[in-house]
Amino acid sequence: MPILATLARVYVDDLDAALPTFVELTGERPRLRFTYRDLDLASVGGYLLLAGSEEALAPYRGTHATTIVESLDEVLHITEQHGGEILDGPNEVPTGRNLTVRHPGGATIEYVQFHASTRSALA
Repeated sequence: MPILATLARVYVDDLDAALPTFVELTGERPRLRFTYRDLDLASVGGYLLLAGSEEALAPYRGTHATTIVESLDEVLHITEQHGGEILDGPNEVPTGRNLTVRHPGGATIEYVQFHASTRSALA
């Protein structure tokens, strides 16, 4: 199953305050910036910054990483094969479709299958 990228999640209280540091650290401009529910998000380099109040961030803090994949259907199949648990999704999100999985051993990962237009923005 092709994994296109894995992004480390960074939880911040103010996206505009956090972004300049990550832009300088990575030498890259944000590739994506969008809102989802009560969060502001941006991807820069190998990071996905999630900004919001403590209350807004609380449901997401247990997720360890975001992985961009070719196919959520393959993730669902592998999860089922190995006894993982679907915690959320599949859902329609601003960038495509996502789901969150708790794998055997305890790792919790969000998987995202991008819309074609989102993938082209990252190329």
